[in-house]
Amino acid sequence: MVNGAENQSPHHVAIIGGGFGGLYAAKALGNAPVQVTLIDKRNFHLFQPLLYQVATGTLSPADISSPLRAVLSNNKNTKVLLGEVTDIDPDAQKVILRGEEVTYDTLIVATGVSHHYFGKDEWETLAPGLKTVENALEMRRRIFLAFEAAEKETDPEKRRAWLTFAIVGGGPTGVELAGAIAELAYSTLKKDFRNIDTAETRILLLEGMDRILPPYKPELSAKAAASLKKLGVTVLTKALVTNIENHVLTVKQGEQIEQIPARTILWAAGVKASPMSKVLNQRTGVELDRVGRVIVEPDLSIAGNPNIFVIGDLANLSQDGKPLPGIAPVAMQEGEYVAKLIEQRLAGKPAPPFRYLDFGSLAVIGRNAAVVDLGYVRFTGLLAWLFWVFIHIYYLIEFDNKLIVMIQWGWNYFTRKRGARLITGNESLGIVAVDVNGDYYVPGESKSTVEV
Repeated sequence: MVNGAENQSPHHVAIIGGGFGGLYAAKALGNAPVQVTLIDKRNFHLFQPLLYQVATGTLSPADISSPLRAVLSNNKNTKVLLGEVTDIDPDAQKVILRGEEVTYDTLIVATGVSHHYFGKDEWETLAPGLKTVENALEMRRRIFLAFEAAEKETDPEKRRAWLTFAIVGGGPTGVELAGAIAELAYSTLKKDFRNIDTAETRILLLEGMDRILPPYKPELSAKAAASLKKLGVTVLTKALVTNIENHVLTVKQGEQIEQIPARTILWAAGVKASPMSKVLNQRTGVELDRVGRVIVEPDLSIAGNPNIFVIGDLANLSQDGKPLPGIAPVAMQEGEYVAKLIEQRLAGKPAPPFRYLDFGSLAVIGRNAAVVDLGYVRFTGLLAWLFWVFIHIYYLIEFDNKLIVMIQWGWNYFTRKRGARLITGNESLGIVAVDVNGDYYVPGESKSTVEV
């Protein structure tokens, strides 16, 4: 029996985090003989795999977001709380929020990860990552503001810097961002400006390892690199970023060091665990890996606390000698597994260890270009792109999101237009002044808040 189950009825399951892991666990418990409380500091579930399309103006945030209460409205045993968890008390079996407490019999922690700047946290404002809606909107602001600034710039070198986009990290997110910006610059925007030629845009994708998409088979990485090159992206491998300062990216390749002026630098390299991992470490003594993820038992519980589970990107579980990747399918399967395990425990039945079923990996590069690895077969090109489209439509949470995204993608495909090219925030008033360093800003506003 789960700890405390004999003292309370119904059994209470608290879930921290409404991402893929937490949401799929809550959905799977919808008909279970338990009471569920899902806690998240956001009131919506975000479909992160398509966040880069918000950052590049293809989709709006609402297209890939679903209100948690709406998704779980048919789960009569489920309550959703909007709040931020600051602590847990394993002995008293309590989750501590700001201003309130929630007791639990079983706790599921699924708070995910954030960006990792490898000890250079000051780079975060200079090179934003892509994990939240706010991140995506900030990226979108910087990308489109760069073209606007270049349109006004008369100095050729400064204009070249505005038209240089550097993406750090050659994993799926970096590849997708690079491909989307290339299509934006070389296709969507090519007729929209009068003083600049957007075909002069320079897009750099930097990867520290010897090839992009390192988790994929070498032949797929090579094909992805070739597709990016065809789109106009310059791929730099074995390229380590050693400094970002004054809109200049310092890159080391072997013994060669290059300084690249780039007004738009985007981060897609490395992750670190959410603060909840430290809380769990301090309260339970559970071991953490080098980036702060929680090392879990084979059933996804933590050592010494069989009623506390950690799932999704926050969990470190090795299978066949390798840690499971931090991707949505892993989190989905883990959420459903823990839900089933809880039901089996309550029924007094044993549960087998978690086993991830890998149905394959895929990444989109651009129009009609993607790579798919299903294990038993690998393919690229148009067929891979169509497969990618189908999978992402299928896994969107709500029907209206599926319909809207499908229509939007169809429209974009035939017209090559993007309907969400908005520059938001104070900067939307326009870039109307230049300081002594050549930085554009909005008079009357703090330069630290409006600089791109």
